Amino acid sequence: QVQLVESGGGLVQAGGSLRLSCAASGRTFNTYAMGWFRQAPGKERDILAAISWNSDTFYADSVKGRFTISRDGVKNTVYLQMNNLKPEDTAVYYCAADQGFNMVVAGTNIRYWGQGTQVTVNS
Repeated sequence: QVQLVESGGGLVQAGGSLRLSCAASGRTFNTYAMGWFRQAPGKERDILAAISWNSDTFYADSVKGRFTISRDGVKNTVYLQMNNLKPEDTAVYYCAADQGFNMVVAGTNIRYWGQGTQVTVNS
């Protein structure tokens, strides 16, 4: 069983930065692939970035070059550094975990999800 708790969301001006954190419980964190997703009102939940247990990464085109995913195996935490934020980045951001990197990237049948954290970008 893995529990995920996100933090770091908030209100920021366009062009600003935020760093989201996702703290994971459980001894097997380092064997899991992790991902960040977001869901804006009236839209589907989309993958933003994913990182494998050995730090291979994937980025959606919409955030490539602006967002960076990383993980700290000692702190059992995955991060999403978000730079040059835009109003269209406004959404609820979710952390997710599963043992398959491709599964996390695909966003299907993922077993573990956080509760979400709101990010609002003002123009």
